[in-house]
Amino acid sequence: MAAQEFDYIIIGAGSAGCVLADKLSQDGRATVLVLEAGGHDRRLWINMPIGYGKTFYDERVNWKFEAQPDAGLNQRRIYFPRGKVVGGSSSINAMVYCRGLPGDFDDWARAGNTGWSWQDVLPVYQGLENRVDADGQPAG
Repeated sequence: MAAQEFDYIIIGAGSAGCVLADKLSQDGRATVLVLEAGGHDRRLWINMPIGYGKTFYDERVNWKFEAQPDAGLNQRRIYFPRGKVVGGSSSINAMVYCRGLPGDFDDWARAGNTGWSWQDVLPVYQGLENRVDADGQPAG
């Protein structure tokens, strides 16, 4: 088999890697190779929201990273589940969502990043959210 050349090589088929590969190859002029160490995401526990409990320690789909012992935490090592599958950590994240901290956005805006203040991004967050009440009905 002859060696093949690519314009771009992306390591990791997580959310960012896949979006980047799509953008880089969108016009058809660039060739992109995406390398992923894990397998496919067509697994019951990945596609079921409650499945996070099953993927949290599953080494087939999770790198199961740990931090170094932390003196400020009595030498405890913090566990960091990280996806080892197409879709990366987004595939094993339990469909959890949270907004960023308002002060962080305001700091970015003060640093010269126009359009990134909390008041600028809040409508974007609100546009992505669909609030429902306990019965699943749209909340006022």
